[in-house]
Amino acid sequence: MSNAILVINAGSSSLKFSVFRDHGGGDPVVTINGQISGIGTQPVFEAKDAQRRPLAEKSWGAGEASDRTALLSYLLDWIEERLDGATLIAAGHRVVHGGVRHAAPVLLTPSVLDELDGLVPLAPLHQPHNLAAIRALAEAHPELPQVACFDTAFHRNQPWQAQTFAIPRELTEEGVRRYGFHGLSYEYIARRLPEIAPELGDSRVVVAHLGSGASMCAIHGGRSVDSTMGFTALDGLPMGTRCGTIDPGVLIYLMRKGMDAGAIEKMLYNKSGLLGVSGISNDMRALLDSSDPHAQEAVELFCFRIAKETGALSASMGGIDALVFTAGIGERSAPVRARVGDKLAWMGVDIDAAANEANATKISTPGSRLPVYVIPTDEERMIALHTRKVLTGR
Repeated sequence: MSNAILVINAGSSSLKFSVFRDHGGGDPVVTINGQISGIGTQPVFEAKDAQRRPLAEKSWGAGEASDRTALLSYLLDWIEERLDGATLIAAGHRVVHGGVRHAAPVLLTPSVLDELDGLVPLAPLHQPHNLAAIRALAEAHPELPQVACFDTAFHRNQPWQAQTFAIPRELTEEGVRRYGFHGLSYEYIARRLPEIAPELGDSRVVVAHLGSGASMCAIHGGRSVDSTMGFTALDGLPMGTRCGTIDPGVLIYLMRKGMDAGAIEKMLYNKSGLLGVSGISNDMRALLDSSDPHAQEAVELFCFRIAKETGALSASMGGIDALVFTAGIGERSAPVRARVGDKLAWMGVDIDAAANEANATKISTPGSRLPVYVIPTDEERMIALHTRKVLTGR
């Protein structure tokens, strides 16, 4: 008899899910992937097996569009019919913000959920949707244990200097500090890299998680030392629609022009980044294909900032022994990796053009002083592992 773990990553209008089987030894194995999209308008359920072959598809009318409890109830019923004798022991959730207290995954209880509710102001565009899915699942299946796995947890033990803003101390104590995000992704890379390159197990590594949301992390000996994201997921690199690091004086300037907090928030989260600079798209593939000079400027700015942050993060560790690209752009965009590599030639980076085009695991030449890797991330697997440990202790 084996166990099964449901992994959920909930957004504002979609809910991605995976089912992992745990046979009692080694890592859990993914058997089903899928999503419910169009929540709030016209939901569509899709599921595929581990080989990406379609398993099911269903759509609902607008009358059921916002009923997350009904949608999650349908999902669990569908999954339980396909467990082949396995027991669904828990659901593990990606929760963006764990605050100062949570440096590890936690079993969800009403009091923990209330505490996480208090962190909504720190992640207003993500946390409410994470918690809505948890509440809906608890209503649909109250007997199923649920575990919260935090995107901030991996960074909680960074040196105090990496977490602290130079602001009045009472604000720091109130929780205004650098938290860092994408921690589940970085934790997976820190776990996977020594398997690929054992000599790097205790080394200083900069990891570039490049996707629609993008950040970078300095990892020394498997632990987070510094990160480009800070108090919110706006900080650091320019992203698909997010601005990245910006002089706070710009915000004061905008306020004096008459923009309120809501308008500024919408601009920084939804109208900036690659989209704002290019005026065309937030999709890196579209920008690389475009001949518009503004599109090329957006790509150039993105790569410039990656190279710049690589230097800064290396300084946080006192050096660098390897560079790793991961996430959608990092794993699949050879042109971006090549441009970053060119900008880091002074560090000893020499990209192998053929290996880079093939999205090989190691894309640096044998003579490159700094080895460069491409490692696909797997946040869902980390959530499954954490959920199993919280439930079973192993």
